[in-house]
Amino acid sequence: MNTTETSTSFPVCRGVRGATTIEANTPEAILRGTRELLALMIRFNGIKPEDVASAIFTTTSDLNAEFPAVAARQLNWFDVALMCQHELDVPGSLRKCIRILLHWNTTKTSAEIRHVYIKGAAKLRPERGDLPPVDWEELERWIDSQINPDVVSNRAQ
Repeated sequence: MNTTETSTSFPVCRGVRGATTIEANTPEAILRGTRELLALMIRFNGIKPEDVASAIFTTTSDLNAEFPAVAARQLNWFDVALMCQHELDVPGSLRKCIRILLHWNTTKTSAEIRHVYIKGAAKLRPERGDLPPVDWEELERWIDSQINPDVVSNRAQ
């Protein structure tokens, strides 16, 4: 029996993981860090929002100033089911960390998917550290071109 996975002609649901760290527990830092991570996941994998079934955003317990899913709405992900949660507060674990799990309908194999671990979170999955160099200024310009200025936080004021 051949266990080698091959691309399919029809989409299957695959998980795409990513994680990053940020410097501060502020709405701006949470949204910027989440947008950067999500933008890299989108660009490295060729993800279109209409192919994403759902996304789970988690933060460590020291990040609570904003819902990271707002960043996806800012990038016009209006028809994707989004959920935010806190990670388990394991002693000694990485702090100020944002993680994303996308459920993506794709014809790519699991091996073809690029999981994205950046900044301090790169040490969580060193085997996933083979990403090409990131031009952060160019990435920020791309994010700015995608931002929907009408999306604001939905947290209580």
